[in-house]
Amino acid sequence: MNNLPPSNPLRHVDEWDDYVASRYQEGKAASDFRKYDPQAHPGVAEFYQLNHAHQTVAFVQGKKQQYLAFEKGKKSIWGAAEFLNVLVDDSDPDTDVSQIEHLMQTSEAIRKDGHPRWFVLTGFLHDLGKVLCLYNEPQWAVVGDTFPVGCAYSDQIVYHEYFAMNPDSKVPDYQTLYGIYEPNCGLDKVHLSWGHDEYIYHVVKNYLPEEAHYMLRYHSFYPAHRHGAYQHLMSKHDEKMFEWVRKFNPYDLYSKGAARPNVLELKPYYEDLFAEFFPAQLAW
Repeated sequence: MNNLPPSNPLRHVDEWDDYVASRYQEGKAASDFRKYDPQAHPGVAEFYQLNHAHQTVAFVQGKKQQYLAFEKGKKSIWGAAEFLNVLVDDSDPDTDVSQIEHLMQTSEAIRKDGHPRWFVLTGFLHDLGKVLCLYNEPQWAVVGDTFPVGCAYSDQIVYHEYFAMNPDSKVPDYQTLYGIYEPNCGLDKVHLSWGHDEYIYHVVKNYLPEEAHYMLRYHSFYPAHRHGAYQHLMSKHDEKMFEWVRKFNPYDLYSKGAARPNVLELKPYYEDLFAEFFPAQLAW
C-alpha cells in the first residue's frame, strides 16, 4: 500500500455524489452502470483506491468504537446542518450552493411529491453524517459506496480490483462467501464500510421509524440496492425494507439540480419538523 494517492484526492467531498449521480444517470442502460474510466475521473479513481485499501474489519470496528460513544458534543439538527455548512467547495467558484441548500433540495423534492413528514425529514438528514469531514476524517472514511467487510468482496462493487491492496484480502477467513457472518443473518449483524451513512443512522435512530433507518443506513449501499449483491447475507425483512431504500434513491441521486431553496423562508417549516421528532439537542 505504499503507492497510494494523497489522503483527500477529491476536489471536494460532494464530488463523489456527483460521480454517483452520473454513474446512474436516468435513462442510462444498466449494462453501462459499471463502465468506469479512471482517466475520465482521476480523483474519483484515486479516492476508490484509498477507500478499498483502508476499509478493513479492524478499521470499521475502531471507528464504531470511536464515534458511537457520541463524544462530539450536543447539537440540534439545525445546528449540525449549520456546522456542515463550513464545508465549502473552494475548487468551483461558480458553485455557491451551501450544504444546507443541498439538504433542502433533497427534502423539498420529497415534500413536493407528497410523502409523509418523516420521509421529508429523512431527506434532510441523510447527508448530515458528512460532519465526519469536520472531525478530520479523510474523504474515503466519510463517503463512497458502502460494502460489507469481513467477507468476500462482490464484483458488483465499483472499482472492485482495488481491493487487492486491502490487507483483509489476504485473510482467508474474510474472503469466503459468508466470511465472519452466518447465511441470511440480516444486515444489522453485518459490518459495512464506515462512513456518513452509519454515523447519522446511529445519531438519530431512536426517533425515527424503521423505514427511515434503512434509508439512512443503506443509501450508499449501491452493490445491494442497485445490483442485488449480498442477498446471501440479507434477511427476508431486509429485502422487504430495501423497497424503501430504492424509493429514496432517486431523491438522493437527482435532486441536486432542483431549484435553489430559500433557506430563510423554509427554516420555520424545518424547525417545526425537527421539533416534532427530536429533542432540542442530540448527542453527536
